[in-house]
Amino acid sequence: MDCNYFVVTFEEMERLLSIFGYEKSNKGKTSGSRVIFKNGDKRPIMIHKPHPGNLIKGYAMKQVLNDLMDAGFIK
Repeated sequence: MDCNYFVVTFEEMERLLSIFGYEKSNKGKTSGSRVIFKNGDKRPIMIHKPHPGNLIKGYAMKQVLNDLMDAGFIK
């Protein structure tokens, strides 16, 4: 799957993950741009909040899709 054609903002990604039960969990200013999304016993999903700008990079989108497939949420 070529994820370089997806245009997704960080807020859209956050909403998508919340639909699957993930909650944002970061450590405030010490975490930098790293944001972790947790969902019970599922493996956490970590992405970097984009800056400057707000668009998720293709490689990060692919990583999230693979993580959702591994967790059994999508096929």
